[in-house]
Amino acid sequence: MWCIPAQADSEFVYHMEDVLHVYQRPVDPLHLLVCMDELSKQLVGEIVEPLPMQPGQPARCDYEYVRNGTANLFMFFAPLAGPRFVEVTDHRPKNDWAYAVRDLVDVYFPAAERITLVMDNLNVHSLGSLYQAFEPAEAKRIADRLAVHHTPKHGSWLNMAEIELGVLTRQCLDRRILDPLTLKQAVHHWQTTRNHAHASVDWRFTTADARIKLKRLYPSIHES
Repeated sequence: MWCIPAQADSEFVYHMEDVLHVYQRPVDPLHLLVCMDELSKQLVGEIVEPLPMQPGQPARCDYEYVRNGTANLFMFFAPLAGPRFVEVTDHRPKNDWAYAVRDLVDVYFPAAERITLVMDNLNVHSLGSLYQAFEPAEAKRIADRLAVHHTPKHGSWLNMAEIELGVLTRQCLDRRILDPLTLKQAVHHWQTTRNHAHASVDWRFTTADARIKLKRLYPSIHES
């Protein structure tokens, strides 16, 4: 669902058009486009053993459950190249994000000379977080591999990683999951299956569309 300002907002317009322009660039394996987003997942345990599915009877579980804390999922999705990679962590501090981004450049796409990273503008999602997690030389090395483009405030729908998180939630997370290990195994299976299927997002919303459909967001020009 789109969430947009109620009236003209030049900052929203700038960041929206910036992201849409990035999405229109041609495919370049050395300069990859990657969208990043994150999601929190509540871990729960059963109080009463669930009843398995039987002929004519769906599986059943008690409405009561035990809270086992939460886990955080970082989604990295390369919409033009195809693959997505999900990291599951116990928390969501700046260091976890920094380590996940290091995996992005060193493990997931080591051959890319530069990664254009689209993400929202949470304070955690800042290249400055790299300097809180690593020595300056290492932080600079990672930062130099990235070109960051932020989605506007109230514009997370512009992030294609949010679409992938929606698919992940519907296909994998929409159930009770006991602990981090079970979550990691389930997410890894989903990621592998979806990558093997070469699943992608058919993004069709362009800058030209935005200037027509969201015209009310554009400030009026008054010539002197």
